[in-house]
Amino acid sequence: MVDFKRMIDEELVVAYAEGNNAAFDVLLNRHQSSIYSYIFFIVRNKELAEDIFQDTFVKAIVTIKQGRYTETGKFHAWLCRIAHNLIIDCFRQGQNEQTISNDECDVDLFNNARFSDITVEDKMVKEQILSDVKKIVDYLPANQREVLVLRYYQNLSFKEIADITGVSINTALGRMRYAILNMRNIAQKKQMILSVD
Repeated sequence: MVDFKRMIDEELVVAYAEGNNAAFDVLLNRHQSSIYSYIFFIVRNKELAEDIFQDTFVKAIVTIKQGRYTETGKFHAWLCRIAHNLIIDCFRQGQNEQTISNDECDVDLFNNARFSDITVEDKMVKEQILSDVKKIVDYLPANQREVLVLRYYQNLSFKEIADITGVSINTALGRMRYAILNMRNIAQKKQMILSVD
């Protein structure tokens, strides 16, 4: 019996193209969390994120089944590119008006065990900092917020970010630089202290 879980993405794509649906199930399980998180963080709407997530994988299925998948070794980046294009299409259609705040969601993308500390006071300070960071990120333009998410939450390289967003590496680097500068400026204007020194 074939152990699909031990296969790399490219092998699973070939197996699925040859008619083995279990191979795609493994691909879906492997990438669904990060792709959904990426989409949700950009659109800020659970229902819209679910729709775009489903459309992303439907488009991937159709492309693979039609034999048009040509990426090698970059399946995750390819999925992110599909999701990115669908998000752009959605924004162009004006559906981004249905956004909601992170505070209204069940999933908190900023909640991470490594931020908790021993004392209650330290924990409260860190929670306030995270809350402030969330607010600041909301003020960023969509293209800067997207690069920030891909870099810090998806752990992608700037080359991968450039490929996904369809811009040059220098543009991706520039967007990250402006995102950080904008975050600093917003923090100063709002008199937020974003460190526990």
